[in-house]
Amino acid sequence: MSATINKVCVIGAGTMGAGIAAQVANAGVPVLLLDIVPKDGGNRNAIAEGAVAGMLKTDPAPFMSTRAAKLVETGNIEDHLGKIAECDWVIEAVIERLDIKQALYARIEEVKRPGTAVSSNTSTIPLAHLVEGRSDAFKRDFLITHFFNPPRYMRLLEIVAGPDSDPAVVDKVQAFADVAMGKTVVRAKDTPGFIANRIGTLWIQLGINEAMDRGLTVEEADAVAGKPMGVPKTGIFGLVDLVGIDLMPHLKASLTGTLAKDDPYQAIARDIPLIEKMIADGYTGRKGKGGFYRVNREKGKQLEAIDLASGAYRPKAKVTGVSGAAAKGDLRALVETKGKLGDYAWALMSGTLAYAASLVPDAADDVVAIDDAMRLGYNWKAGPFEMIDKLGAQYFAERLSAEGKPVPALLTLAGDRAFYRVENGKRQFLGRDGEYHDIVRPEGVLRLADFKLSAKPLLKNASAALWDVGDGVACLEFTGKMNALDGEVMKLIGQAIPLVAQGYKAMIVYNDADSFSAGANLGLAIFAVNIAAWSEIEKLVAGGQMAYKALKYAPFPVVSAPAGMAIGGGCEILLNSDAVQAHAELYTGLVECGVGLIPGWGGCGEMLDRARNAPGMPKGPMPAVAKVFETISTATVSKSAQQAKELMFLRPEDGITMNRDRLLHDAKRKALSLVEGYKPPEPPTFRLPGESGHTGLNMAAEGFHKRGMATDYDMVVSDALATVLSGGDADTVDIVTEADLLTLERQNFMRLVRDKRTVARIEQMLETGKPLRN
Repeated sequence: MSATINKVCVIGAGTMGAGIAAQVANAGVPVLLLDIVPKDGGNRNAIAEGAVAGMLKTDPAPFMSTRAAKLVETGNIEDHLGKIAECDWVIEAVIERLDIKQALYARIEEVKRPGTAVSSNTSTIPLAHLVEGRSDAFKRDFLITHFFNPPRYMRLLEIVAGPDSDPAVVDKVQAFADVAMGKTVVRAKDTPGFIANRIGTLWIQLGINEAMDRGLTVEEADAVAGKPMGVPKTGIFGLVDLVGIDLMPHLKASLTGTLAKDDPYQAIARDIPLIEKMIADGYTGRKGKGGFYRVNREKGKQLEAIDLASGAYRPKAKVTGVSGAAAKGDLRALVETKGKLGDYAWALMSGTLAYAASLVPDAADDVVAIDDAMRLGYNWKAGPFEMIDKLGAQYFAERLSAEGKPVPALLTLAGDRAFYRVENGKRQFLGRDGEYHDIVRPEGVLRLADFKLSAKPLLKNASAALWDVGDGVACLEFTGKMNALDGEVMKLIGQAIPLVAQGYKAMIVYNDADSFSAGANLGLAIFAVNIAAWSEIEKLVAGGQMAYKALKYAPFPVVSAPAGMAIGGGCEILLNSDAVQAHAELYTGLVECGVGLIPGWGGCGEMLDRARNAPGMPKGPMPAVAKVFETISTATVSKSAQQAKELMFLRPEDGITMNRDRLLHDAKRKALSLVEGYKPPEPPTFRLPGESGHTGLNMAAEGFHKRGMATDYDMVVSDALATVLSGGDADTVDIVTEADLLTLERQNFMRLVRDKRTVARIEQMLETGKPLRN
């Protein structure tokens, strides 16, 4: 049996199967995508080929780079099934019909190698039924791998092993899915709906039922069952619109047909005439003509919501909802809110959390698996047991009992204890034996939050902190809102460098947040502008330049480890690092032109240095300058870490980590690999095109202006950028130093920040999050 997975086959090129194939390709692994031969003849590979072509046009994109698509080999089941012999893992993602799946497995068994894993992406058919009639050898290689849609962006993978599954085969698949595909794997039991969909389907059904029974509007229900509960702002009805209303009857039929008759879901499952009519009329959600919400284009794109009683659409109402602590995530305050909104919150939460508590050990071995599944599969901020801890397990049990509702055994076992606690610097969970057990991370999984349980920061202020993460490595963390960068961050960098130089080998720049940094704190900037504190603004720009160059030329390696958004100043810190270990989902770029500014913390010079040394870049002063001008002036942001390499925000040798939970570990390893013989880089010098280059860049921008692709003020901003990138008054024979470019950056930044049109752009960005085209 192969201990590694070098090639994968996915059978079924529908939305899910094609998405799984794309994620395998994103991992850099060849994948064979097969589907049936079309009935109309012609191209026998048309279905699989069409799926790949469609994904290249889809937004959000299933592929992290167009290069990944080249790793997908397409074919059909009739002609190419024999190629399964080349594969180490076969994933079946065909229609949810047992007879079709079983017939396919019979054919797979004839051609696969012993030890090649075979898995089904089913979420409705028990594993025992799937392998019925197959050989013992096939059963040893079989498991269920339940991905969530879209496979690139949803981190959860539920794995179900059968009683005959070879643990080595299951472990091989799990390791590949974890490290290569970036999945957080949760082991589930072979029960209907597994974990996430079983709880999630009950939550949705209960949410719809209770809203209709209690006379709530869809807006009121979603205002409660959204941010206040720590679940996505779509709430219940918005979520159903997103995933498709027509999916609801299928989920209901699947669970009612397979769950035990006394399962709590059976008592709430009901046919809803309104939903049946909506589906019949094509109102299946966002993919249809609308759903519980719709955009009425005949009325000027008016947002509308459906009336749950009459089925008629009306203008979407603004709902006050809950307030105070309840609106800010205090679950006890939420369920104790007087009136129908508080009653709805309690009915929904009590039913859902009690159900989740009843599923240990039926659906999962412990509370951690349940919580992980709901956080990752449904994007809840806290899992069910973490939510019970917020309510108080004893409070929750007593209130259930007072209402005559069953109290799950696990709640009774907990008593007045929490399901999670921190003991001796370790996070622990309450087991079914009534004892607490350490939460053990898989090898290679490291989180800054774990260090914080038992350590104090080496340095800390209002916007940043420095931590010891072991092995002689320090970690610089941003801590402000959206990890925005300000003078406090720069101050702490200045304090950190001598401290790290004295007692540590290397430093990494990392945080556990969803986004690395949203760049400079625009709120502080606009405040300073409004009081004409120009010297303070220039001081912040100069301080940022000084701090970033101090990092670049520190006597130890600096490795940045970004995930999510890293824009503006967040991108510039990557550019000034010795190396980057990025999460695959990295959205980075120099976006300052969008708010009427230019990069001010060294981004222009660093991009020029990369561009002129990029493979294939023509020689001479102008090609690299033109390329950087195009990238920065259009505020281009990468849609993945791989694309960030193509845009030169990352170097070719920078690392990419697929699993977010492994990013800190990988960054630390990269930093340590640079320690031996480390020497800071030499400051670069440039020969730039000067006035002639400046004119050429402005002419290119004018072409966009004439075609209506650039506004009048875009021309002013791009002129300032062109001034910097061309070297100002320099001539091609002059040497332009890094310090010269920093001065040009600072001067032109200050010229723009004083312009009222830049102020208007910043204000709109702060108010709406959208750029102003002035």
